[in-house]
Amino acid sequence: MNIIGGLCVYAAICKHEGVPLKFPGCKAAWDGYSAASDADLIAEQHIWAAVDPYAKNEAFNCNNGDVFKWKQLWKVLAEQFEVEYDEAEGGGFSMVEAMKGKGQVWEEIVRENELVETKLEEVGVSWFVDLVLGGEPVLDSMNKSKEHGFLGFRNSKNAFVSWIDKIKAYKIVP
Repeated sequence: MNIIGGLCVYAAICKHEGVPLKFPGCKAAWDGYSAASDADLIAEQHIWAAVDPYAKNEAFNCNNGDVFKWKQLWKVLAEQFEVEYDEAEGGGFSMVEAMKGKGQVWEEIVRENELVETKLEEVGVSWFVDLVLGGEPVLDSMNKSKEHGFLGFRNSKNAFVSWIDKIKAYKIVP
């Protein structure tokens, strides 16, 4: 699953409606350290695990190798969509509930920005946003991967911006 689509849809809708981008998660998600897993890094690790004899028959975690706080990335998301944002510590609202009835708004955004025709729920997986931001962040370790020879990593902030840029370039979000 991927949280970026849901956050991008939400940011685009906030901009379209002229309302600030509010953090939907809880205070623990806002202030706590989180880890992310870049899709390209996961693919690299899978290829490595398939061909490296030292990795044979082993299970590995995969994350970018750094940590971030959502309160740091929230400003980045707002900047990417040129929308005002609220620095509150967590709104505690449900993205699923916030996106109810927004299908027509998304259709307007798609039409006005000449985006690829999609339904809101095809791009923004609201329940996953709620899952990720609704509680204490979960951290895992890349130590075993490193000990076995996989040294791949990503800068989470840069990866976040890169994936937003990619889905914009593919005209999925404005």
